[in-house]
Amino acid sequence: MSVDEDLLLVLKSSTLGSEPDLGEKLLSAFLTQLLEVGHLPQRIICMSSAVFLTTKGSPVLELMQRLAAAGSRVQSCGTCLDYYERKDDLVVGEVGNMRETVEAMLAYRRVIRL
Repeated sequence: MSVDEDLLLVLKSSTLGSEPDLGEKLLSAFLTQLLEVGHLPQRIICMSSAVFLTTKGSPVLELMQRLAAAGSRVQSCGTCLDYYERKDDLVVGEVGNMRETVEAMLAYRRVIRL
């Protein structure tokens, strides 16, 4: 597995698409394939409802932990964690802020937004 220093993954939702059940399955499949391909983003930023992916009860918590263990830096938006009252439930990664998010989006050569 290799970490791509030029790749940033921004997750904006706890699902992929607008259908909750299907979206949860699609996001899980995406993260699984990312691990299987072995070409990982250097950084993963979770914003809005995507902070549910890094907190207790996440259906993809194990996948997020595997990504972090493999070298991807995982951050969850602090404002979002506060909004959803999930800051104390953070399991994977660290708390980030909007300045770090903006700087990352401007600095990385490739940004994937889901």
